[in-house]
Formats: sequence, structure tokens, C-alpha cells
Amino acid sequence: MSEMKSNLNRRSFLKSAGLAGAALAAAGGTRAETPVARASAAPAPVPTRKFGRSGLDISMLGMGGMFDIPNNQIVLRQALAMGVTYWDTADCYEGGRSEEGVGKFFARNPGTRDQVFLLTKSDARDPAGASKLLDRSLERMKTDHIDLYLIHNVKDLASFNDDLRAWAEQAKAAGKIRLFGFSTHGNMAGCLADAAPLSWIDGILLKYDFRLMQQPDMTKAVDACVKAGIGLIAMKTQGGRVEKGETAAEAAMAQSFLARGFSDKQANLKAVWEDQRISSIVSQMPNVAILQANVAAALDKTELTASDRQLMNAYAESTSGAYCAGCTHLCESVCPGAPIGDGMRALMYHRDYGDHTLARNTWHGLPEVARKALTQGDLASAERVCPQGLPIARLMRDAAELLA
Repeated sequence: MSEMKSNLNRRSFLKSAGLAGAALAAAGGTRAETPVARASAAPAPVPTRKFGRSGLDISMLGMGGMFDIPNNQIVLRQALAMGVTYWDTADCYEGGRSEEGVGKFFARNPGTRDQVFLLTKSDARDPAGASKLLDRSLERMKTDHIDLYLIHNVKDLASFNDDLRAWAEQAKAAGKIRLFGFSTHGNMAGCLADAAPLSWIDGILLKYDFRLMQQPDMTKAVDACVKAGIGLIAMKTQGGRVEKGETAAEAAMAQSFLARGFSDKQANLKAVWEDQRISSIVSQMPNVAILQANVAAALDKTELTASDRQLMNAYAESTSGAYCAGCTHLCESVCPGAPIGDGMRALMYHRDYGDHTLARNTWHGLPEVARKALTQGDLASAERVCPQGLPIARLMRDAAELLA
């Protein structure tokens, strides 16, 4: 009887998903991290997990802040109501408007600041620059402290010296930040491995997906950080591609998951959530429909089977040559001045996430000299060292043309 009820619920779920998908498409398309929507809003809040040695609990789904928050305040209100109490932004998102939007919400909704685990990021690497940006972030967000303050988009820990450690400790003593760490989109395993011995690193936001969790160096680095008590948050969990096209393995995976009542996108989220070493996933959720869909995925108790993981592994293998694995320490070391990882990230936002605005902002956020290095420079040496065998030069020209 319970099995029949489950099957009926899943059929209702799929029916509602089609309607939700149509509505999202009419609104401009879904993002790659958007799972299938449930028929109704879940009454329970999103579960929480411990964040490293801090002892703090954070929601296992986080609100990504790369959207026009000032004009979408309802999303933050609904996020709180659903238990999405970890909010993630940066000083550079939307030219500062993301942080300003968070501040607008706190100012208009007294008492809500205490409900939120607030994360923001600094583009500065030096103590003086970090102090300036931290004070600006505090002012923008109308708060007296940041729960987790990160150095943004770190590719190596060269700047994590005694001066930065002293600055972090002083900022904590002054009550301006509670925890300190960094975010990383490239050379993730190397950054995590180097961070594990540093007792003053409290948390790391890293690119992490079902592809990367299979890599021995990543597994070892994640284990080392967890053993050290460093809290880990995953982003870019969909394993997005920078090349177009669909493989037979991808089609088979999607069809199999839909037959079981959830999407391949949900499966990608579930794979990361089932890794208990990860405290939370941060996802871009710029409207209530996407928020509800992701919350539904977080609340769904269906576990991935061995067969599910085999399908995901087959898909990962069949598309490995269309995926940037983030090993930028290889390609960028032989092409200094060419931020290949950032270029690949912009292209992924466009092709796999379907978010042209975010892709274009990421591409044009690079200095002109960097974009020229990506499109006019000699990237042959980078292609030779790429483990994925990506046609880097062509992909960067594609990015320039698509995101002009």
C-alpha cells in the first residue's frame, strides 16, 4: 500500500513539474541547478548541518546572491520561511547591489538578521584592502558582523600569510567576523590540501560536484579539511559543461531519474548532499519558483542507488572532454595572464546554466587585457597540459562571440 502511495505521489510530482517548468521557461528559462518542483510547498524547514568545528548549524541549502536582490525582496522573505537561513553574497556581486539588497531586507525586517548565517566575500587579498571592503560590506548589509568572511576566488594560498592571519584574528576579536576562510573555483584540491594544516581557516566554499568527488586528490583533500574541522560548502554542483551537445548516457540518466520521480539535476544535488562531509550547497535562486523547487529537493528523502551512481559515472565519463575540471594550476601556469578558469566559468554559465546575464557579467568583469589574452594569445601550451583535452583556444573565442 505504501509503495502504491509513493508511486502516485511521484506521478503527481512529475505532472506538477511540467507545469512548473513551463512557468519557469516563460519567465526566461531555468538554471541548471533547478530541480523539479513539487506539487505543493513543504511544511517542514530545510534541515541544518554542523559547520565544521564552529559548532554552528547552517541550512543544507543556501541562497546564492548573484541576482538583483533589491528588487526581489520576496525571495529572501520566502527563503527564511522555508528554513533557507544561510545567505551567500560578495562585495562584487551585481556591482555591490547584492549586498545592498540584503541590507535593505534587514532594515525593513527588524530581527531577521539573527536568523541568518551570513556569508560575504572580499576581492582584496591584503589586510588593508580586506579591512576597507569588510567595513563597506557591513555598511551595505546594515549589520555589525559577518558570520563567515571569505577571500574570494582563491587559486592558491600564496597570500595566506602571517599578516592575513593576524588581520583575521583582529577582525574576529573586534566582533566584525565570526569565521574566516576562502572560496575557490580552480585548483580546488590543492587549495584544500594547503588549507588543512592552517588552524585559522574555519570554512571553505568550493566548486564540488558528482564528477569531482570521484577524483582521489579531491577526496583526500576534503578528508583532510574535515579532519581539521574546516566547514565545507559546495557550489557549482551540477558539473556543468563548456561544450554543447547531449550524449546517449546523459539521455539515459535523465530518463531513468524521471521514471523514479526526480530529475537528473536533483540527482546531482542529492549526490553532494549524501556526502556528509559537505555542510551545505549554495544555489542561485532568483525567484520563488526556483527556491521552492530546490527546497523540495532538499526535503526529498529518496536516496540514490548504486544503479543511479553508475548512470552518473557513465555520463561523467562520456562528457569528460566537454567539462572544465577546475585544474587551473596547470593551464594558467603555462599561460600567465590568461584567466582560463574564469573564461570557462563564464561559458558554463551561458551554455549549461542558461544564464546569459551572469555569463556576460562574469566575462566582462575580467580586465580587457585578460580577455585579449584569452582570445588573441597563444593557448596551445594550455591545451597540451589540459587533462580533459579541451580545445581551450576555440572555447575562449566562443565565449567572446557569445558574450559580446
